[in-house]
Amino acid sequence: MSGAGGARVVLVLGGTSDGRALAALLHPLPGIHVVSSLAGRTSAPVLPVGETRVGGFGGVRGLVGWLRERAPAAVVDATHPFAARISAHAVAACAEAGVPLLRLQRPGWTAVPGDRWHRVDSADEAARVLPALARRVFLTTGRLETAPYAHLDDLWFLLRSVEPPTGELPRACEVLLARGPFTVGDEIALLRDRRIDAIVTKDSGGALTAAKLTAARELGLPVVLIRRPEVTAPERVTDAAAAARWVEGLAVGA
Repeated sequence: MSGAGGARVVLVLGGTSDGRALAALLHPLPGIHVVSSLAGRTSAPVLPVGETRVGGFGGVRGLVGWLRERAPAAVVDATHPFAARISAHAVAACAEAGVPLLRLQRPGWTAVPGDRWHRVDSADEAARVLPALARRVFLTTGRLETAPYAHLDDLWFLLRSVEPPTGELPRACEVLLARGPFTVGDEIALLRDRRIDAIVTKDSGGALTAAKLTAARELGLPVVLIRRPEVTAPERVTDAAAAARWVEGLAVGA
């Protein structure tokens, strides 16, 4: 099924700044109808331009059904680097439906002189290393992954997320609701005000939330950085402009 005016549909699995940037690049292109799909985990998401759908597909089978119904020319997976499940579903569904798939994933952060990073593979591992590093922790891993820290009764946590956390919380915890981007100055002031002595975060990459890493470097604080899960995709790019060129190339070759 085509989009409006017979345009070729491109499905963008989004919910990220990269997905919104790609939608903005694709939307004005002649012959392309972009559909952005958001997981629906936040109640007031920042919406991209173009057609938007909110909510999951119902696993691989549901996504295959959508692909066969709408017959998109391509799918671009621009989900969060830690959204491993939907990325795996996209690989399986696109292979079954015969739809070209591109993974758009910004690079992870790179340490520079002065950084005191402790890389770990999971939230559970982060919780294990924290007691040797700090007593007051800035936790910026999102509202869904608080349970691994709930048993650390000797530590105090500042948890920042866009929406209230839904899981088990540490006994000593302050919740700060805020949406980035954040400036380095603001992050330094926050860390000093709460007397933070370590940060826990995911290696999301990008500039939107990187200010806390610069602030930690300037204050000499350790950062526990959770590595990204491995995501296998047939093709991969690191920015929205390259993804848009890939889509245009498919359209030209059609």
